[in-house]
Amino acid sequence: MEEFELLSVIGSLATAIATIVLVILLWRTIRQMEATVVLSRIQTEFRFRPWIGPVNGIKSMGKNAEGKHQFEITIRNYGELPSTRVNVLFCSGDTMIRKEDIVFDKDAFNLGPLLPTMEKHYWFFIDEEEFTKVKMKQRDLFIAVSFEYPVTNKTSSYNMISQYNPDMERFVHKDMWIVGSEPSMQ
Repeated sequence: MEEFELLSVIGSLATAIATIVLVILLWRTIRQMEATVVLSRIQTEFRFRPWIGPVNGIKSMGKNAEGKHQFEITIRNYGELPSTRVNVLFCSGDTMIRKEDIVFDKDAFNLGPLLPTMEKHYWFFIDEEEFTKVKMKQRDLFIAVSFEYPVTNKTSSYNMISQYNPDMERFVHKDMWIVGSEPSMQ
C-alpha cells in the first residue's frame, strides 16, 4: 500500500512538473509567434507596396520652341505593386531651399499610374534668360521636386532638392528624403 501511495505522489509530482514545462514552452511559442506577426506586418508594409524614385540624375533636354530650357527626371516604380497615380510637385529659386521651407507650386502634375518596373518622365522648364545667367555663374538655381503616391490609406513621397552646377553642367542633389514610408507597429 505504501508503494502505491509513493507511486501516486511521484506521478502527481511528475504531472505537475510536466505541466509547468508545457506552460513555459507554450508561452515561448506564443512570444515567438507574436514576433513573427510583427515582422510579417513590417515586411508587408515595406515590400508589398509601390516604391517610386528617380532612375538617374536630371538630364538637360535643351531649349524648347517656347524659349525655355527643358530638363527631364526619369522615375521608376521599384516596388512590387503598382501605384494608382503619381503626382509631381515642383518649385525653383535662386537661394538654397531647405526642406522645412519648401512651398511647391499649387498645381500638381499627375503622371498617372505606374506599374512595377515601369518608368515615366517628368519635364520641368527654366526660362532661357535665367538659365543663361546660371550658366554664366551670375545667379544660382535650386529646385525641389516631390513625387507623391498613395500607399494603403496614406500618401508617401520621394523628395529631392538639387542645385545646378555650371562647371559640371548638371544638377547636383543636395538633399533627398522619403516621407510616409514608416510602417505602423500596431
